[in-house]
Amino acid sequence: MSGIEAVFGSMVFNESAMRSLLPHDTYDKLQKTIQEGRELDRSIADVVANAMKDWAVSKGATHFTHWFQPLTGITAEKHDAFLTPTGPGSVVMEFSGKELIRGEPDASSFPSGGLRATFEARGYTAWDPTSYAFIKDNTLCIPTAFCSYTGSVLDKKTPLLRSMEALNCQTLRILKLFGHADVKRVFPTVGAEQEYFLVDKSVYDRRPDLKYTGRTLFGARPSKGQELDDQYFGALKTRISLFMRELDEELWKLGVFAKTEHNEAAPAQHELAPIFTNVNIATDHNQLTMELLKKVAVKHGLVCLLHEKPFAGVNGSGKHNNWSLATDTGLNLLEPGKSPAENVQFLLFLGAVMKAVDEHQDLLRITVASAGNDHRLGASEAPPAIVSMFLGCELTSVVEAITRKESYLGPGKTYMETGLGIIPKFRKDTTDRNRTSPFAFTGNKFEFRMVGSSFSIADANIVLNTAVADQLRQFADELEAADDFALRVGKLIRRTFREHSRIIFNGNNYAREWVEEAERRGLLNYRSSVDAIVHLTDEKNAKLFERHGVFTGTELASRQDIMLEGYLKIIHIEALTMLDMVRREVLPAVVSYTDQLAGAALRKKQLGVPSAHEEKLIAKLAALTDSISALADRLDAEVVGAQECQDHYACAKYHRDVIFATMQELRAVTDETELCVSAKCWPYPSYGEMLFSVM
Repeated sequence: MSGIEAVFGSMVFNESAMRSLLPHDTYDKLQKTIQEGRELDRSIADVVANAMKDWAVSKGATHFTHWFQPLTGITAEKHDAFLTPTGPGSVVMEFSGKELIRGEPDASSFPSGGLRATFEARGYTAWDPTSYAFIKDNTLCIPTAFCSYTGSVLDKKTPLLRSMEALNCQTLRILKLFGHADVKRVFPTVGAEQEYFLVDKSVYDRRPDLKYTGRTLFGARPSKGQELDDQYFGALKTRISLFMRELDEELWKLGVFAKTEHNEAAPAQHELAPIFTNVNIATDHNQLTMELLKKVAVKHGLVCLLHEKPFAGVNGSGKHNNWSLATDTGLNLLEPGKSPAENVQFLLFLGAVMKAVDEHQDLLRITVASAGNDHRLGASEAPPAIVSMFLGCELTSVVEAITRKESYLGPGKTYMETGLGIIPKFRKDTTDRNRTSPFAFTGNKFEFRMVGSSFSIADANIVLNTAVADQLRQFADELEAADDFALRVGKLIRRTFREHSRIIFNGNNYAREWVEEAERRGLLNYRSSVDAIVHLTDEKNAKLFERHGVFTGTELASRQDIMLEGYLKIIHIEALTMLDMVRREVLPAVVSYTDQLAGAALRKKQLGVPSAHEEKLIAKLAALTDSISALADRLDAEVVGAQECQDHYACAKYHRDVIFATMQELRAVTDETELCVSAKCWPYPSYGEMLFSVM
């Protein structure tokens, strides 16, 4: 067995471990829960728990934790030792079925959006048997759901699992009509491409803004950024290669399908892409990936930045969410086949996705809403805030032909011609990719590109699963009642394409003309997160989630409140950090340098030497200093003024329209000042030092 094969999944209580350690009947019952979505047989809990414990202890584990995903966007864990006292000075290693199935962490310090009463500190975590337990830092981690004392959902996993079940239920109805009686389960698959920046830790340690906010609040642009396009796919630096090598090994131990890694477009920017898997497991894996990126980076004297826009003027970081639909029999329901125009089943699922994206543009935009991602979306480096679909020339032609009731002949087989006989010919892909599109079809999946690099992918997939499930529900209702299935399905596909073709756009999403065209088409354009988030609880959205049992109205309202609160708190922290940096280090540094210049000018005058340069620079720095001081005072007053806001929506708007606007002004003046001050006197590492710090 090769090194990778021996390492892969070695720290995961996966199917192989279960098969070898569990009694046959226990294994079968657990697999029915995992594979078929059946309710867990609680009678096997003690047996499974004991096997888990023995396996974990053999791997060096001493503790266990219920590993969950609260509404903070990161994971949480509380460690308990396997120890049970047996008498004075003696213990035994135990782990019960009750401990496996249920935990009771304190829920009082996690965001709840009003779902938890102040006096209700207790919360519950419940084992998710469909996601494998794993060992991390000598601790057995058990993936779990998380809810309040009253049963309200406080995590991202529970609604994700609910949305998967809704999608499974409605897809099975459609597949039954197409004669797929053998399909017992359908599940969405996802591969989440992860972008990130790496900077030297010594540079990071000297930047309070990176420490406290994840992004640079100040920084003049360097002489060189990404203008030459020489970073993307470039040769990896030795230090980065060693980091990636260790990262791969750690991810493989945890069963994460890390496959592709490369330099991204901006200096110091990189990407890791996994092989797709079940969306629940993919979400867990991406959370582990983000955690390990940070942990492994430190071991190499680096710091990993997951903020969507850590550096102004260069590409930000996203997380492409490659979504598809698979069956337990091995079918990909978004595979067009050799003749997509004749593949009725594929066309129906394509129509469902088209209709879902068109009718729920707002929800998809909301899933990627944050103060951090607002810096990235629409910055000619990432999709705009307008949601649209890219289908490629062939599928678009198919859709247009069906809409017009015309026959589609197809482009035929086309090959890439290089003009060199030595280079083998290969089939040309008719779907292209269109990197400017927010929602692009890429062969047998849709790539949702608006997700921010620091996001949990759960939110985007909750919406995709639920929205598509709802369209399939409507389709199934209509087709199940049809006397002539073939005739009705053809009419349904044609009608869906005709009514929702406005969502298709294959051109340049960065172009100003597209903004105008999108407005003519009636597409939404929520430029800021605040504009989008307020629509989460719109009646149509509340009904969608309630209809499929994904969110109650109360749970949805709580999430809206948490998102608005998170937005304003991020800007509040950034404003306080900016004030601290300006008053404690920037202004003293500028005053000190100005004093040096004044001394030099006086000495020149004493010698009868012209000092025009010094005097001109002193005057400019004096004016800039006054501007910085005045803007800092204004920002300080505005931060205090935020206390007068009556609710989170009003406060979020105030932070966006007032506080953030002043922060932008203060940054512009400060960055101009940096270019006038000696590098030796400026208190912080420059953009050039940060972006090119890893050699």
